[in-house]
Amino acid sequence: MEMKAVVSCAGLLLLFAWLSPSQALYFHIGETEKKCFIEEIPDETMVIGRYRTQLWDKQAGTFLPSTPGLGMHVEIKDPETNIILSRQYGSDGRFTFTSHTPGEHQICLHSNSTKMALFAGGKLRVHLEIQVGEHTNNYPEIAAKDKLSELQLRVRQLLDQVEQIQKEQNYQRYREERFRMTSESTNQRVLWWSIAQTIILIITGIWQMRHLKSFFEAKKLV
Repeated sequence: MEMKAVVSCAGLLLLFAWLSPSQALYFHIGETEKKCFIEEIPDETMVIGRYRTQLWDKQAGTFLPSTPGLGMHVEIKDPETNIILSRQYGSDGRFTFTSHTPGEHQICLHSNSTKMALFAGGKLRVHLEIQVGEHTNNYPEIAAKDKLSELQLRVRQLLDQVEQIQKEQNYQRYREERFRMTSESTNQRVLWWSIAQTIILIITGIWQMRHLKSFFEAKKLV
C-alpha cells in the first residue's frame, strides 16, 4: 500500500508538472492594437508575467534588439471582470498578481506609445512569459536566504508542488460543481419548457374542439 501511495503521488507530481509549466510565447501587435490572453488560475495563486518588446524597423528589415522609451500597458481582470491590475510599464517589464477567485483571468497588453509611429512598419513584437503557482518561486534565492541544504530545498519544492496540486484539485472540483449546476439548470428549463408546450397543446386542442362544435351546431349538422 505504501509503494502504491508513493507511485500515485509521483504520478500526480509528473501530471501537474506537465499541466502547469511556465508558458512562453511571442506575438505581434500594431500601434493601437490590444492582445488579450485567458489563463485558468486557481484561487490564492501567485502569477508572474515577464515581457520584452522589439520594434520593427522597416528600413533595416528587422526587429530592433531593444526599444527604450516604449511604454506597454498591462491590464488584468478576474473571472468577474473586476480589474485587479492596470499599470503602465516600460519596454521590458515584470508584473505580479495573486488570484483571489478561481477561474479564467484575462491578461491584456497594449502599447499607447507614439514611438511606433516613427517607424513605417508600425509593428511590435512582444515576448511574453507567464509563470503560475510554484513556478514563480526562485528556489536558489530561497535556499541562499534560508540557508537550506539541497535535500531541504528539494523537500520545499515538493511541498510547494503538493500545495499547488491541492489548489488545482479544488479548482477542478469548483469547475465540476459549476458545470453540474449549469446542467441541472438547463435540464430544469427543458423540463418546464416541455410542460409548457404540453399545456399549450392541450389548451389549443380544447379550443379547436369547442370551435368545431360551435361550427357544427351553427350549420345544424349535430
